[in-house]
Amino acid sequence: MDFEIKLSLIIIGLTYLGIAVGEFPPFRSNRTTIALIGVGILVVSGVLKVDEFLQFIDIDTIILLFSMMIINANLRFSGFFQLAAHKVIRISRSPKMLLLSTIFLSSLLSAIFLNDTICLILTPFIIEITKSLKRNPIPYLIALATAANIGSVATLTGNPQNMIIGVSSNISYLAFLKALSPIAIISSIGIWLILVWIYPNEFTNSPFDQNIEKNVKIYKPLFQKSLIIISSLLIAFLIGLPISTAAFIAACALLITRRIKPEKVFMEIDWGILVFFSSLFILTGVLNESGAITLLFSQWNISDHLNLPSITFSSIVLSNLVSNVPAVLLLKPIITGLANPDPAWLTLASSSTLAGNLTLLGSVANLIVAESAAHRKITLTFWEYTRAGILITIFSFVVHFIWMSLFVW
Repeated sequence: MDFEIKLSLIIIGLTYLGIAVGEFPPFRSNRTTIALIGVGILVVSGVLKVDEFLQFIDIDTIILLFSMMIINANLRFSGFFQLAAHKVIRISRSPKMLLLSTIFLSSLLSAIFLNDTICLILTPFIIEITKSLKRNPIPYLIALATAANIGSVATLTGNPQNMIIGVSSNISYLAFLKALSPIAIISSIGIWLILVWIYPNEFTNSPFDQNIEKNVKIYKPLFQKSLIIISSLLIAFLIGLPISTAAFIAACALLITRRIKPEKVFMEIDWGILVFFSSLFILTGVLNESGAITLLFSQWNISDHLNLPSITFSSIVLSNLVSNVPAVLLLKPIITGLANPDPAWLTLASSSTLAGNLTLLGSVANLIVAESAAHRKITLTFWEYTRAGILITIFSFVVHFIWMSLFVW
């Protein structure tokens, strides 16, 4: 191994360590800045040139993620998410029904839109509802986070790692939905069973004393326009049009407006995530060109035995070490070379997402719920989440193995 390869491995290794930890004390840093600084050090060291960036960045994935952010911003401004939440949850008449409604709403919306966005929007709503009913908000918040992760398993647009897999694999939206939606549905039922068991004093059959009522402000022109465009987008997905192209056109159509200032929409876009993804693409591209990824997985004997257990195990370990998006990017070159990669892609999509429910730190969706709750003086502790998260993860992986063994592999 020559000096340049060793140097790049050291730089990228330290960068991934920083991504895993989430910061580099005593500097003010997060995963995005750490990934970007890692790319910068590769450039300074001469391992990477600026004009090589584009050959590593998967532009289709970046466009898809960017487009979904624009779509979600418009839906949020129109009042769509708030109305959907209110309509579903108002039918709840008891704590058990409220929990079921929370899980159903979070899973369904996360399957269609980005799970992180759903958690950001619904956390304040769930807290407001539980406070008005004088209920313990913690189990409902755990349900929101875990259901958002599990629901996002079902589609190519449910979470960022699925978007990467969708662009890389060329699996159609409908084929992906048919393959993985049963795992999402059954695992969501598991969330309800486990939380009812863990919190017996909260989840009784006693009906609520009052109805759940909340005024929801709807911006009617944008609401109607958004529904038309989103319906057209879902049809485009289902008939097999390229998901990044269809999402981009839908986003552009939503930007044609006389009412919403573009600045408001662009302020809703998480530019940090786009930078993070671009940096990760570059880091893993350099790592792949060096031959280090092939060497790493050959040491684990994964390259020679790519099957349901090996991909699932590798995904669980990597997702909890460096997060699920980097895990998918690390495994991507190995799966791409398979003669029939579709089962491996589907396994990776399911396992990398389900692994995020293991601990509070396992996914961005979990952290969004915890941080949003903290701003409202509600503390969701690491161990409070994890005692439920471990059981939910075990249940969902049992479902994952059975379904994948019988119907995918």
